[in-house]
Amino acid sequence: MDQAHSLGDALGVRITHDPGTVAGVVSVAPGVDVIEIDSLALLEDRFGEFARGLSGAGHDHGIDLAAIDPAELTGLPGVQELLALSEIAQFAEEDDWDLIIVDCPPSADMLRIVTAPGTLLGYLERVWPAHTRVLNAVGTDLRRAVLAAAVERVAAAVAGIRDLLADTSRTGARLITGAERVALAESTRVRSATALLGLRLEAVVVNKVLPPVPSGPPHPALRWYLGRRGEQLDVIAELRRRMPEVPVAIAHDNGSEPVGAHALSALAAVLPVPGTPRVPIPDPMLGGDVRPEPGDPEPEVRWESGTGLESIYTMRLRLPVADPGTVRLGRVEDDVIVGADGVRRRLRLAPVLRRCTVDGAELEGEQLVVRFRPDPGVWPR
Repeated sequence: MDQAHSLGDALGVRITHDPGTVAGVVSVAPGVDVIEIDSLALLEDRFGEFARGLSGAGHDHGIDLAAIDPAELTGLPGVQELLALSEIAQFAEEDDWDLIIVDCPPSADMLRIVTAPGTLLGYLERVWPAHTRVLNAVGTDLRRAVLAAAVERVAAAVAGIRDLLADTSRTGARLITGAERVALAESTRVRSATALLGLRLEAVVVNKVLPPVPSGPPHPALRWYLGRRGEQLDVIAELRRRMPEVPVAIAHDNGSEPVGAHALSALAAVLPVPGTPRVPIPDPMLGGDVRPEPGDPEPEVRWESGTGLESIYTMRLRLPVADPGTVRLGRVEDDVIVGADGVRRRLRLAPVLRRCTVDGAELEGEQLVVRFRPDPGVWPR
């Protein structure tokens, strides 16, 4: 998903795009294909379909989509990334590959992309709810019917992306980080964000770690090397302490840059990364086979105490390694909005909690506990 198209550079191949196509596919090894999506071509293609679909309704509503150049839409945040995710979701549905690996942008951008489908669907539901779109689609106003049908197609595609990302049996994430203190802090925030968003974090790979060396004379260069390696190992130990449930693998820096399928295969052979979405793999670092861990559980609703209007209910959401100072909580109609470490998630409340008001919230270990009391105005008597 890198707009700079560095995937071909890393593999040492040129990924060509046939005219009129949005994805270039190259086989780089037996059973391994590389796909590079041209997000601008994808945007032009999809926007063209959308505009042509609406053109039959006429322009007397005052909007002429044909007057907009698709390149003008590239400035809208998340448009190209959402279209790329939609294309990837279609690849997953076609079942032509056993495993699809998505090379993602840096963590902050990727978290924004992951939350985009839910955000867009939430806005769309408030601006033009699904039941209203259905009524417009079967109504007598042709323009509204065509527009409603087109928007419904978009909503269905975005919902498919959201559901695929949330399906922990099909989708997992692996975090690539460095052995530096700043990277450790960022990795901790990403772990908190993946838990909040319901993503399954399969493993953490610490990249470019200096390999061990045999003992030698106390040369200044060797003393620097051993000191730097010691700093990196301290960071890795702290990373494992903060994320005890997530396997951490180490990729050593062997000097040469791994460019090309042969070099990357050699790196893969010495880098046992635990967990895969489909099958167990042997992992000498941990011993035996490693099967994918389940994702962080969805919020759990409990009755705590009391009866009637004196009842206390709680909603518990796992938030490991969250910074307490960043936790935020809001209520919008039947939804609660939880924020932590710069990420927000909108959660639909259980039916019993929709008739309650928020009484307070606190972090208990790795869980965010939100307490609710019945609202006398809507609580059944």
